[in-house]
Amino acid sequence: MNILKSIFVSVYMMSAMFITIFAGWSLWATGEYLSWGGVLLVTAPFMILLSWLMVSSSIARTSDRFPILNSLGVFGVGLSGWSYFQGGSGLAFGLALIGWGGFLMYAYWYSSFGREPSQQLAVGQSLPEFKVKNTDGEVISSKALTDKPTIWMFYRGAWCPLCMAQIKELVEQYKTLQAMGVRVALVAPQPHTNTVSLAEKFGVAFDFLTDEGNAAARTLGIDNPDGLPMGMQMLGYDSETVLPTVIITDTNGQILWTHETDNYRVRPEPDVFLSVLREHKIGTIAA
Repeated sequence: MNILKSIFVSVYMMSAMFITIFAGWSLWATGEYLSWGGVLLVTAPFMILLSWLMVSSSIARTSDRFPILNSLGVFGVGLSGWSYFQGGSGLAFGLALIGWGGFLMYAYWYSSFGREPSQQLAVGQSLPEFKVKNTDGEVISSKALTDKPTIWMFYRGAWCPLCMAQIKELVEQYKTLQAMGVRVALVAPQPHTNTVSLAEKFGVAFDFLTDEGNAAARTLGIDNPDGLPMGMQMLGYDSETVLPTVIITDTNGQILWTHETDNYRVRPEPDVFLSVLREHKIGTIAA
């Protein structure tokens, strides 16, 4: 199933971009505003959102099923369909249907993992031991990182704009977390050079860690075989990636809280982490 999703998302993104460009050109060339304007309403808003996600690195989450974009898609298909039955372009109506169908598959099928909570991450038990590589290239045990309360964030890699935005949010809370004595460990199954580059980019005393071979993710039951979008392998990433997961542990390595999202676009706000730490009386957070 993951292989199908990997192929689908890459094909869909390319197809949506092509349809948007072609619809814009056709609208200009033919003047059929209802037919081709409807197509643009189906695909252009999502492509604009995707471009903003890629460029800004400031959006860490979206709505669950994109109700506004979905409504625009329905309206766009309706416009193209009405125009078609009035003698307008059948190609435009067909592309509108294809674009909307692809969007529905992306929002309702591709985005959801269908995951079950990992049995290795039950609240109250100790975090299973695993090995990761730090920015100095040293392989260390997770036990060496449980000397203080820790926020563990397992993210898919530097290729994922939502992951980068989520890390950016944590960086903005750096002084607060440092004052509380909380460690932040960011773990990804990506080329180690990417991990080092991220550490240099953000310049904070977080633990930027590489999960070589995705071994830590498999130990914790949060691995995602063939979860990488098709084509990203050319950038040095393995096809197997990790399901976005956040774990908070105490000074004994005991799991206090986890977030195992079933939709890669739905992620907790940083304030949620602070609330969990407050509930467990970790550090001091000003009211």
